[in-house]
Amino acid sequence: MSLPVYLDNNATTPCDPRVLEVMLPYFTEMFGNAASRSHPFGWTAEAAVDHAREQVARLIGAQPQEIVFTSGATEAVNLAIKGVFETYATKGNHIITCVTEHKAVLDTCKHLEKKGAVITWLPVDEDGLPDPAAVEAAITPQTILIAIMYANNETGVINPVPAIGAIAKKHGIIYMSDATQAVGKIPVHVDHDGIDLLTLSAHKMYGPKGVGALYVRRRSPRVKLTAQMDGGGHERGMRSGTLNVPGIVGLGMACEICQQEMEAEAKRLSAMRNRLQEALLQIEHTYVNGSVIHRLPHVMNISFQYIEGSTLLMGFNKTIALSSGSACTSASMEPSYVLKALGLGDNLAHASLRFALGRFTTDEQIDYTIRMVTDTVNRLRAESPLWEMYKDGHLQDTGSWAHHQEQG
Repeated sequence: MSLPVYLDNNATTPCDPRVLEVMLPYFTEMFGNAASRSHPFGWTAEAAVDHAREQVARLIGAQPQEIVFTSGATEAVNLAIKGVFETYATKGNHIITCVTEHKAVLDTCKHLEKKGAVITWLPVDEDGLPDPAAVEAAITPQTILIAIMYANNETGVINPVPAIGAIAKKHGIIYMSDATQAVGKIPVHVDHDGIDLLTLSAHKMYGPKGVGALYVRRRSPRVKLTAQMDGGGHERGMRSGTLNVPGIVGLGMACEICQQEMEAEAKRLSAMRNRLQEALLQIEHTYVNGSVIHRLPHVMNISFQYIEGSTLLMGFNKTIALSSGSACTSASMEPSYVLKALGLGDNLAHASLRFALGRFTTDEQIDYTIRMVTDTVNRLRAESPLWEMYKDGHLQDTGSWAHHQEQG
């Protein structure tokens, strides 16, 4: 078994060799521009893009012409939210979202606030779930968009998407869901789920980095978007720029493999994840964050009380690749805003790790992880003054522990 063990599959996944294989010819002999309509090189590229569009659409229950290719999910989120805000400005300026969304959604909404948008930031319960009733209660005559993710990148919690979609439809409001972590892992169907705009990314499902897609509903309702990038009018005018043909081919293949293998893969990964969870919960004062019922099959977020968070990751950063939050924010030393929204204090949020298993995770790697994490936590606690104080009876609970930390 080679080290380090990779358990950060929510940050990115390795490119599946089968995906790479179909991409390679489009870098060399089939290098045409999909917008070149006057010769075979362009036609070959265009045919490859059309095929990928079908593969992506099939995975989410959409029509191929509803798929707009982008550079990734962040761009797709920007195009969706800003595109709706500009197009429907005469109808209203109110957007409903949730405090645990990915930064791509939160920061886009904050940007629009400066441009006159009114944003409702809905809280979540201790399981990390937003309340559909609160979504409905927040609706005003000015509401033009509800933007609530499918599954959370830090906790793996799956939101009540069909219920939110039904509320949006009932009120004639567009519903956008950032499904980047869900697509390819669990069944996602835009019609059953009532989703009008959906974002996804290739590199979260064993495809290449730098390519993603936005699903834009064409009928009942037909969603219109203002382009955020102007140029040659590619992608039906919604996203100009020469198409990344090799990347798009890779995304298509990644979607097809996920469609075929998702069910078996979910069973295998959830069994493995549950085994890991059971073993780690044997360590005293460990807690799973977020709902364990409504959760992606391959993800677990767990807190180890009475350890300084920064030392926790350092404890095995050479042997196990893990993260303590979203990859997009892990450069900052702030505790996870997602975990804080669940009600965790700063210290417990800091002492949390996300385990995200993947297609290439083995049982042997899980055995190693169980041993390594257990030993590291026990060793760090043995060195920790907090643990000593807790053992001496000076710290009763998370509250007093957090309080002590702030004092100290």
